[in-house]
Amino acid sequence: MAEKLRIDKYLWAIRAFKTRSLATEACKAGRVKLAGHAIKPAYVVKVGEVYSVQKGALKKVIQVVDLLERRVDAKTAINFYLDLTPPEETASFKSAFLAPILTRDRGAGRPTKKDRREIDELREGWFDE
Repeated sequence: MAEKLRIDKYLWAIRAFKTRSLATEACKAGRVKLAGHAIKPAYVVKVGEVYSVQKGALKKVIQVVDLLERRVDAKTAINFYLDLTPPEETASFKSAFLAPILTRDRGAGRPTKKDRREIDELREGWFDE
């Protein structure tokens, strides 16, 4: 195993990102954090550290178990990190896909104040669950 490994390469190897360049971009954009601080793509990964990784709407918290230099299949990759993501975070991500989609009839025009209030009430009810 490697003694020194960059965070972008590690995230790519454990299949957190599809390509290494996407992992690098996520680091540069500040979506990969260690103890609340954004880290650069060249940051050296250490066993036992806990990273927060945001990929779109999905937020994951992972702990490094062992270093992995090459990309492997998903079943093998899960042995190299521990997923510490809170269950409510995962549930809220999944529920966003199950929420009904609000649509208006084509040609119905702009909603009135009353329509707008009703739409807002419906939205609040679905996303507060």
